Amino acid sequence: MEFDGKVAIVTGGSTGLGETIAEELFKRGARVVIAARHEEQARVVSDGLDPTGKRVYVCKTDVRDPRSVKNLIDTTLERFGALHLAVNNAGITGPGGITIPDYDICDWHDVIETDLTGVFFCLKYEIPAILSSGGGAIVNMSSGNGVVGLAGLAPYTAAKHGVIGLTRSAALEFADKGLRINAVGPGYVDTPKMRETPKEILTQFAASHPMGRLAERREVAYLVAFLLSDQSTFSTGGFYPVDGGYTAQ
Repeated sequence: MEFDGKVAIVTGGSTGLGETIAEELFKRGARVVIAARHEEQARVVSDGLDPTGKRVYVCKTDVRDPRSVKNLIDTTLERFGALHLAVNNAGITGPGGITIPDYDICDWHDVIETDLTGVFFCLKYEIPAILSSGGGAIVNMSSGNGVVGLAGLAPYTAAKHGVIGLTRSAALEFADKGLRINAVGPGYVDTPKMRETPKEILTQFAASHPMGRLAERREVAYLVAFLLSDQSTFSTGGFYPVDGGYTAQ
C-alpha cells in the first residue's frame, strides 16, 4: 500500500494500458481519478475497482482542450483535496502505413494535439496542483518509437519523440522542488485494441521485439508504479523503455 493517502490521475484510463495502470495504483492504495473521453467506458472500469466510488472517480476529459484539462485538475482537488501523482497516458496512433506527402493534415493535427499538446496541457495544470499538495511524481507515456523512426506513422513518431523532450525540460524545471517527471516507452502491448489487429500483423509486431512477444499490460504498469513511488526518488528526466529489447536493436 505504498500509495496510501496519495491521489493520482490517469488520463486515457478507460481501457487498455491506462485501465491497467489505474488498477495497479488503486491496488497499491491510491485514490484514483480516471480521465477519459469515453465516460461510460471509464465508469465500467471505476465500478469494477471501487463500486462505492470512495476511492475512484471518473472525470470526462479531452486532453486536446485546455479547459477540459483544467477542469480535470480542479475536479480532482475538489473531490480528494490534493494531487500527488499523474500518468499522462491518453494518446492515439492515427492512420498507419501512410507516407508524409499523403498524410492528411487533419489527421496530423489530431495525433499531435492528443499525444503531445495534450501532455503539455496536463503538465501545465498538474504541476502547480502537485506542488501545492507537497510534491510528487509524474509519468508521461512515450513509446519505444519515441527514440527510433517508424515509417508510415510520422505524426505518432514525432509526438512520442516530443514527449521525451517535454518530459526532460519539465523535469529540469522542477528537479529541486519536490517533483519528479519521467517518461516510459512501451513496445507493442497486448491490449484489447491491439487484438483487433489482423493476426499476421500481430505476429510481425511480436517478432519485432527480440523477446519474441508483446508486452503484457501489467509489465508496463509495474514500471510506471515504480517511477511514481518512493523507490525511485533519485530518478527524474529519464526515459525508461519497457520494450522487450525493441530499441536495443
